[in-house]
Amino acid sequence: MEIVLNTINREIVNTRIFDVPHYVLFEAWSHPEHLAAWWGPKGFTNTFHEFDFKSGGIWKFTMHGPDGIDYQNKSVFEEITKPEKIVFTHLKPMHKFRVTATFDALGPQTKLIFRMLFESVEECERVKLFVIDANEENFDKLEEYIQKNLK
Repeated sequence: MEIVLNTINREIVNTRIFDVPHYVLFEAWSHPEHLAAWWGPKGFTNTFHEFDFKSGGIWKFTMHGPDGIDYQNKSVFEEITKPEKIVFTHLKPMHKFRVTATFDALGPQTKLIFRMLFESVEECERVKLFVIDANEENFDKLEEYIQKNLK
């Protein structure tokens, strides 16, 4: 028996093609020294407190906003399939959602599909106004980081 969950209006999806092989893009996501350098929207920096990159592993970090506010984050890695997929659940104190990042090989390029699944339509609607653009800024930083450090 197959159970299909309704994700309509609870999901935000950003997609981008990067000019690097999928294993390079995956490396930028799977090593804390790389991830801490680019994660977050424009103007944000990070301090990682814990990064246990395995199924069931914890990722705790503080995002330092350009407005001087610190945002505490905690996530749990649910699934890691090297170098094709990373699934983690972002827990409260802020928004709770599940991220599925897939890295599709396109020869020398990689298509990143970044899915954020929220618990409710209301929560998704509440963050949609800023999250879509914030994700694109995050990918801008990732692209710049890869060009300077991993290519």
